[in-house]
Amino acid sequence: MTPFGEKLRALRQARGVTQREMAAALEISPPYLSALEHGRRGAPSAGLIHQICQYFDLIWDDADELVALAKLSRPRLKLHAGGLSAAQTALANRLARELRHLDEPTVRQIQALLDQTRPATPPARPRRAKTRAKAAG
Repeated sequence: MTPFGEKLRALRQARGVTQREMAAALEISPPYLSALEHGRRGAPSAGLIHQICQYFDLIWDDADELVALAKLSRPRLKLHAGGLSAAQTALANRLARELRHLDEPTVRQIQALLDQTRPATPPARPRRAKTRAKAAG
């Protein structure tokens, strides 16, 4: 499961909506929605994310969170190791081999260590208040 899929499923279940109902409302197939929730498909398009936000009436921070989770939810990853040190390349290869065998507490510890160095997502920018266009003349 991906972070996006986990959030999507939680939103859907919290509102008591079936996959079939939600898929029909979004005009996508139930198997595609299921694949999104289970992480068998990559992150959806920006347009579908927008539709999902509208479907659940998500605004501001909640909508931003869903977009950020989609960016963290690629089930198939590629890593170009050119320009990395030998130690970085070795770490990347080891993580690729061992990740599925790590328990959740260990994964959270690794994420916390990485976040100390560089957060996974940049902090949200403060929203500017909308200004009215100046009247002509």
